[in-house]
Amino acid sequence: MREDVREDVREDSGDGTAAAVRRLAQGAPLKSALVADGPEGWLALDAGVREAAWHRRGSRREWGLALPLPADPARLGESRLALALCHPDGRIREAAVRGAREYPGLLPLVVIRCADWAEPVREYARELLREALDAETAVALAPLVLRVGLRDKGGFGVDLLGEVLRRAPRERLAALFADPDRTVRRFAYRSAVERRLLGPVELAGAAARDEDTVVQDLCATAALAAPGDAYEYEYEEVLAPLLTARNPRVRSAGVTALRRAGRPERAESFLDDRSALVRACARYVVRQGGGDPAVWYRERCTDPDGPGLSPGAVIGLAECGDRAEAGPLWPLLTHPVAGVRARAVGGLRALGLVDRERLWPLLGDPAPGVVRETALALLPSARELPVGRLLEHTGSERPRHIRIAAFRLLDAYGGVVALRAAVGLLADPDEELRVRVERSVRRWRAPAGGAGGDAEVGELLDRCRGLLGEQVLRRRKWEAGLGR
Repeated sequence: MREDVREDVREDSGDGTAAAVRRLAQGAPLKSALVADGPEGWLALDAGVREAAWHRRGSRREWGLALPLPADPARLGESRLALALCHPDGRIREAAVRGAREYPGLLPLVVIRCADWAEPVREYARELLREALDAETAVALAPLVLRVGLRDKGGFGVDLLGEVLRRAPRERLAALFADPDRTVRRFAYRSAVERRLLGPVELAGAAARDEDTVVQDLCATAALAAPGDAYEYEYEEVLAPLLTARNPRVRSAGVTALRRAGRPERAESFLDDRSALVRACARYVVRQGGGDPAVWYRERCTDPDGPGLSPGAVIGLAECGDRAEAGPLWPLLTHPVAGVRARAVGGLRALGLVDRERLWPLLGDPAPGVVRETALALLPSARELPVGRLLEHTGSERPRHIRIAAFRLLDAYGGVVALRAAVGLLADPDEELRVRVERSVRRWRAPAGGAGGDAEVGELLDRCRGLLGEQVLRRRKWEAGLGR
């Protein structure tokens, strides 16, 4: 590369790429010039060379990386050949791919060129990658191949990767199971499941351990697809990891499998699980085993001081769907455990048994969860609630969760009541409440079919002038029958 070219390379944009280009042009080792590890470093280098390739000559922009290739491109050396592989000129990239055969360290850039927009570059790169990719190299390049596979012409690399890994021994895939990139783990576990490389116990452990939902579902399904007699000998080893998993989908899969394993009685302990999905699966298994989940729930809810009462048991009784069974929920509105009170309110709401007079005191509950559930239950009847008492609940001396719930109900009331409450809180020091108030003002509209011409509405809207702007303010007044 010419000296004046190196002088004109653009200044570093902050990620170190321009500096890496300069180091490579000066012959620095390829790996030491990368600005990041893994796929990010190679992709940044590829993009960075093209960015740095432009420089200014007076008022003109010219290519700054001319890199005239000799008859034998390999004579450039690895560092400068890396620049050529990323060059904006397709002819230079094509010649560079031909010269990369002698440098295994350039394979990551060859992977990128396999999705090149220029067909000659793409075809030569694919030919080289097919020759060079063995099991060991495939595992090392898998994260980059899969990242490039997201590009328009990136499918070749992914297909080739799958083809090579299908022939690879199980031990080679082990490194991919722990890769921090979830896309890599998904690919590796799909390959392992297709080839039946992992047994039910290993798959169950992976489902419970991995944080990615796709891997969890894939491995849990595969673990439970084993022959039926596997549960006779591996019940604890297969189902125990699933039943104790943090993810509800994995737990639900384990609970559902209890029926097939001939242990429906074990599902009872999941009837009050914190997840609605797990509770539903547990009820199914218990019913299939001849049990009655409603009886189980009722026994616990009618003994509020007993050790078996949990929030999951309370909402589980409501989920059975029988309004006649809702009697035990009412006394639980005053239970000392906040979670139980919240679930009792939620259960009554789900059953359509909202009593405004009995729920109203809970709007001032010290537990935010209880107040949220109460506000949700009262929302459909917001216009029947006492406005004055709701406004009292928005006072600055009240806790935040109570003020927010009260304003939510006032906002649902609509009309001048909602606008009056919002304008009164526009300057509130609480940021979360203020954001809700401003959103309410912006979307406020005069009630359809109203009398119009309310002077109070005009005064309230004038106080929102800074928030709405003149044009929107005039429109809102016109809609409210003012200033026509």
